[in-house]
Amino acid sequence: MHRIINPPNFVSNYSLYGKEPVTDKKENILLAALQLFSNEGYNVVPTSKIAKQAGVSEGLIFKHFDNKKGLLDAIMEDAELRVNQVFAPVLFETDPIKTISKIIETPFNIREEEYNYWRLQFKLKWETEYYNPQKMKPIIDKLQWAFSELGYKDPQNEAELLSQIVESVSVNILREGLKSQLKFKSFLQQKYKV
Repeated sequence: MHRIINPPNFVSNYSLYGKEPVTDKKENILLAALQLFSNEGYNVVPTSKIAKQAGVSEGLIFKHFDNKKGLLDAIMEDAELRVNQVFAPVLFETDPIKTISKIIETPFNIREEEYNYWRLQFKLKWETEYYNPQKMKPIIDKLQWAFSELGYKDPQNEAELLSQIVESVSVNILREGLKSQLKFKSFLQQKYKV
């Protein structure tokens, strides 16, 4: 059975939604599904494989989550909280230079034990039901504000470009590791003088 190193804790997050406490078996199901969905893809992973990796019966998955989609929805609720926590400092920043700096630093501040959440976020961009092109709008709006405050000629395109660059850096951190992208962090900090 595979285990996630330093697994995320679903127990405390689930209580935020007013749902029943997460048992060890339920947490094992969530962790196994997260790992499998993020590395292999949601559509190709059968519940039998999740059950085997979690060390539970397949029926227990259906008891707790009704179906595979219910399991993914539970993971995505937790993931949304984590995404909001990561971007909150950017959205509440009042200094335009610090706003840009915080966006550049964001992918470098993600803890390695959180990588499966981020991998899953990127994989689900290809799933129509879960893709939300408006998800990053608050970040792009905040960047546009920052670039406008700093007198950039085309703040909207500058904001979208930086957002896409940071997304690309994030994907490569997840694939190749943090060190592979440090040169881009320095480059972007110099480019934007932050």
